[in-house]
Amino acid sequence: MRVDLNSDLGETVDGVPTADDAAMFAVITSANIACGFHAGDTATMVASCTRARETGVALGAHVSYDDPAGFGRRDVDIDPERLRTDVTTQLVALDRAARRAGTRIRYVKPHGALYNRIVTDTEQADAVADAVRIFDPTLPMLGLPDSAIAVASAAHGLAFRAEAFVDRAYLADGSLVPRSAPGAVLIDAERVAERAVALVHEGTVLAIDGTPIRVRVDSLCVHGDTPGAVDMAVAVREALTAAGVTLEAFA
Repeated sequence: MRVDLNSDLGETVDGVPTADDAAMFAVITSANIACGFHAGDTATMVASCTRARETGVALGAHVSYDDPAGFGRRDVDIDPERLRTDVTTQLVALDRAARRAGTRIRYVKPHGALYNRIVTDTEQADAVADAVRIFDPTLPMLGLPDSAIAVASAAHGLAFRAEAFVDRAYLADGSLVPRSAPGAVLIDAERVAERAVALVHEGTVLAIDGTPIRVRVDSLCVHGDTPGAVDMAVAVREALTAAGVTLEAFA
């Protein structure tokens, strides 16, 4: 039994890191690197790509809405053609940084509000998938299973990998509890580690109302800016290893 462990990194704001990237790179198997639209900059992208190469961590493009003031976590009504252009711009920026660091992009994971919007918004999902296809049709898309972006990825010939969140609460329909709601973010490392094992071994997670949800999992995410993120990631890795699960990048 195998699973990927990913984290959102390279998310500097005005040059200040929002996470302990160095510590997280030592624990995870894939890193979703901010491409400058919600966080990050050229220097941070190059440094992150270099860390990924040096640690053997798979490099993912963490594309988002152009919303640095809201850290990409505010919903945006955007023309699909503009969104396609914005995604392409971010992929090109990270690709340049990766080449400078001697590595390459291995997959794409949308960020924040864009990630949540394309669970149900077919037009925006199609724009994101089409942009990735045009840039590099061999790049897998990472997102929520049974979503609009999963369908759009298949329609554009992209491989799709299903993600589950160990540090975020779920609604009974399988979507994430909005960050503005109480209990949306989990910070108990032991509880998070137990959820990770259940997700991989049983393919289930309890929704915030106690409803059991079936979840297909190729990759587990621990957000880099969640309080205690490094401790949680270490606890997750140790618990999965103890349960006989091998951690390796999906891409």
